[in-house]
Amino acid sequence: MADSGTERIRSMFAAAAEQGRAALLPFMTAGIPDPESSLAMFQAMTAADGFEVGIPYADPLMDGPVIASAGRRAIDLGMTIDAGLELVHQVAATTGKPVIVMTYANPVLQYGIDRFVDAIAAGGAVGMIIADLPVEEAAPFLEGGRRRDVGMALFVAPTTTDERLERIVAAQPAFLYGVARLGVTGEQSELAATASELAQRVRAVTDLPLVLGVGISTPYQAVEAGAVADGVIVGSALVRRVLEAEDAEQAAEALGAAVDELAAAMRGSES
Repeated sequence: MADSGTERIRSMFAAAAEQGRAALLPFMTAGIPDPESSLAMFQAMTAADGFEVGIPYADPLMDGPVIASAGRRAIDLGMTIDAGLELVHQVAATTGKPVIVMTYANPVLQYGIDRFVDAIAAGGAVGMIIADLPVEEAAPFLEGGRRRDVGMALFVAPTTTDERLERIVAAQPAFLYGVARLGVTGEQSELAATASELAQRVRAVTDLPLVLGVGISTPYQAVEAGAVADGVIVGSALVRRVLEAEDAEQAAEALGAAVDELAAAMRGSES
């Protein structure tokens, strides 16, 4: 029997930890620079440990201008939930790396939680992130994920109280997504001090894997985040390179080089 999604997620973090580093999980919007070239973007990120595939949504509350712009572009070019799920399948099949699907609650509810989870499981994805889902409303999503062995993340933030953190941990997500800085996604000049403080608070109450994301832009910041977390997500800095490229070939080259640089920095932090 194949490993469950949660087991594959844990194995990914464990493999990186054995090398003295955190796992690198780049985010990329499904459907950019165009739906036909989207798969090549993931295939270019060969140094990644796994991928976060963002299925675009018209009202992305968590996303800053870069990822929001990418989502609008993808939707305008014809990206749909079904097309995004097919891309997930292609990314998982051609790269062999763990794929985590990220989207918002409303499109999943419209699609149907069980139908959505069935589709991402059939496509080979190991997990899902629902960006605007509070723990109070997470039970049906968590139950759907467990039914199909798809690991689900829940969010913790610098503003999360100790009591709420305990409730989030008690819900038994596959891993925790730590919001490294307050606000929407986007590139920042430095890693927020709140990231380390949040990691310390999480470590004090659980051994669930912790991934830090939001505002992590540079190799140095990725190393800093990786020093206190099990995984690091870099999104806007990579999406921007795709949006700014003149064509798909240039986008893939820029993306591959950026992820190589991030991975090299994180591997260089091995002790």
